[in-house]
Amino acid sequence: MKDTHSPCRQHTVAAFLSILISLFLPGLQAQAQSVSDILNYREYTPLFSSAGQPTRDQLSLIKEAGYERVIYLAFSNSNTAISDEDQLVKNLGMDYLHIPVDFSNPTLRDFNAFADAMQREPDSRTLLHCVINARATAFSFLYRVIYQGADMASAKADMNTVWQPNEVWRDFIFEVLQAHGLSPDCTGCDWTPPASQPR
Repeated sequence: MKDTHSPCRQHTVAAFLSILISLFLPGLQAQAQSVSDILNYREYTPLFSSAGQPTRDQLSLIKEAGYERVIYLAFSNSNTAISDEDQLVKNLGMDYLHIPVDFSNPTLRDFNAFADAMQREPDSRTLLHCVINARATAFSFLYRVIYQGADMASAKADMNTVWQPNEVWRDFIFEVLQAHGLSPDCTGCDWTPPASQPR
């Protein structure tokens, strides 16, 4: 009986499979990509999400997901920043707003600039982002509690899935809440700053 599995035939089949994989795998990987793959992506409502820095390719995914506005809270010279992000976002047909927030000195004015933009177009699907979603989750927490009536403990728990604010950011959060007549006290809310701090 003749061996139908000759080495030559096995190499031909292996080569054919390699070609098929190389042709279709990139397409399958691209299809698997979504906004949820963006660093520390969090969706709070169908109209409002926050994240860390998206890649160039992920900016297109943001548009495809139906976002209409991107707001960036870090400095443009951040080591993860996309230098022409504003132009890329605008070319994709979305609005773009840059509010550079100093991580070591966030201000009530910074938050008010963000909140004013959100209030002007409250039905615009928005992705708020910074470097790792620390600034953005803090601003999201504040906006959701102050303007959207979110439960403070739940909103804080969402923020804590990314980070526990350090002393500077805890004090900033308290200042903004106080400016809007709110107390940071809530059931189960621990505002103790961590030993190490993200940027």
